[in-house]
Amino acid sequence: MSVVDKRYHVIVSERAEEMLVKHARFLAQVNTQTADKLTLDIIEAAKSLQKFPERGSRLNDPILPADKYRKMLIDKRYLLIYQIKDDTVYIDYVVDCRQDYCWLK
Repeated sequence: MSVVDKRYHVIVSERAEEMLVKHARFLAQVNTQTADKLTLDIIEAAKSLQKFPERGSRLNDPILPADKYRKMLIDKRYLLIYQIKDDTVYIDYVVDCRQDYCWLK
């Protein structure tokens, strides 16, 4: 298998799934189509990490461990926060960019 064909295994944490559900429920109170779109966009972004896990930039913040996390912006206001270990991508969080995420320590 060449490097181009390499696929990473993507694991979504239970916490990240719960966060996505929470965001979608909140959006659904205003517009169910927007909530559905967010859910699909995040699923597609997660799938894309199978081939291109380094596409997201590093999440550098003085309160977080250096180079631990990467981030991917979804729909202009949600972050998929993940880490890469060997051939596995671990999606740990789905956060609203407008929120403070210092609790990630």
